[in-house]
Amino acid sequence: MLHLIFQSPIETALLERIDSGDVVVFLENAALRVLQNSSISDTLTRQLGSNRLCVLSDDIAIRGIASDELVKGIEVIDYAGLVELTVNNPIIQTWT
Repeated sequence: MLHLIFQSPIETALLERIDSGDVVVFLENAALRVLQNSSISDTLTRQLGSNRLCVLSDDIAIRGIASDELVKGIEVIDYAGLVELTVNNPIIQTWT
């Protein structure tokens, strides 16, 4: 399953609903929550063991975030990568 997370702040309960093997993309203001110093950085680090976590490159660029400020292991993808994920994951859950 592909999870598209737009909301910020991101509740830990939302992250707990993500199953092992699911892919998560943080979009728009949710990109602010994948910073190393965010309140959920430890949770995200743990989740990287069982999930692919991504953030859209344009969303971090617009917000002035450098990729080295992200939680280590968060993958930066472009729109083509996002389209590929939507094609490869027939079930998509959007969190707004």
